Amino acid sequence: MNAPVIIVGAAMGGLRTAEALRRAGYAGALTVVGEEIHAPYNRPPLSKDVLSTGVSLEAVAFPARAATADVDWMLGTRVTSVDLDAHTVVTGDGTVLAWRALVIATGLHPRRLPFPEIGGRHSVRTLDDAMGLRVALVPGARVVLVGSGFIGCEVAATARKLGCEVTVVSPSAQPIIRPLGGLLATELRSRHEAHGVRFRLGRTIAALGGGNRLTEVVLDDGEILAADVLVEAVGSECNTAWLASTDLDLSDGVLADSAMRAISVGGRVHDDVYVVGDVARFPNLMFDDVPRRVEHWNIPTDTGKRAGSVLGAWLADDGSYAEVAAQRFTPMPSFWSIQFEVSLQAYGLPGLADPDGIRVLAGDISADVIVGYHRADRLVGVVGLGMKSALLPYREQIATAAG
Repeated sequence: MNAPVIIVGAAMGGLRTAEALRRAGYAGALTVVGEEIHAPYNRPPLSKDVLSTGVSLEAVAFPARAATADVDWMLGTRVTSVDLDAHTVVTGDGTVLAWRALVIATGLHPRRLPFPEIGGRHSVRTLDDAMGLRVALVPGARVVLVGSGFIGCEVAATARKLGCEVTVVSPSAQPIIRPLGGLLATELRSRHEAHGVRFRLGRTIAALGGGNRLTEVVLDDGEILAADVLVEAVGSECNTAWLASTDLDLSDGVLADSAMRAISVGGRVHDDVYVVGDVARFPNLMFDDVPRRVEHWNIPTDTGKRAGSVLGAWLADDGSYAEVAAQRFTPMPSFWSIQFEVSLQAYGLPGLADPDGIRVLAGDISADVIVGYHRADRLVGVVGLGMKSALLPYREQIATAAG
């Protein structure tokens, strides 16, 4: 079959898969289709330093590598459907593209609040989102953040440093409590408050006011917050609508095995369809055999490399495929955050910890600290505020315990 390998999704996961395919020896036709007009770029900095120092493609673009110089990049193109039996995808303008193998790397889109559109509403997922928000973050702007996860708190810190008045609204008891637990969440809240960030926790937004342009946000308890800017950081949804006509397991992203091969609802494993990045739900045997989606910054790279190596072996048809696919895949989840003077680094899956398995391992909770997350007395995650070099032994402990 002379059709190309098609990667749908031109962000980090798609790029790393293309690079890995070339490293694996695949020299055939390779097409990457992406809905954004921009070449692949790094997303995490969009809610951190880049938002405060200047948002541009040059600040976040990945360097071009010779290995992917011959890749056909179809940017500004949306894929609307796929036929797994016919080996085709259809784009928004009706173009039908045939494929020899398919890689699903379509990632996520931000969840939005159920209100009519009004000027002043923002989300932070893409470069264009960040560029639009940066223009609005002027000194004195009244900014309401809805959502107190990492993105919400990072944008809150950035907006405050830029001279904005900032209020965070969230139904949660503390900011970032779900991934970090109450101990660190409470400390991070107090550090934000010390910089002038206000919190309305246990609250939701009931209405927006202002006609064509936002002027106020009404909370569910009746409180009215004056607002020029509303940043919606209320989670994300998987970009899987284009896969709806298939029998792939789409119950939470796209189910894959540890070789990143897509799996149908009936359990069929597809040798010619792979899943990478935030949209992939796969087992990480570092922890257990439960398939999970992990939205940490390194997962698109690690899953892209894994999918590229396995798919490359399948395409080579040289007898190595079964051995490559059977290799253990245990990527170490990692994420980082910068909020005011706080530099946070984490390894593992802290969210797997038992309720009573969170404790300080080193340092002081009110200063630099390392917090460990344990499940049945096994370390499954570690988070450090500062103390970056001291985290590395704990990272190795998490990996070593996997066997």
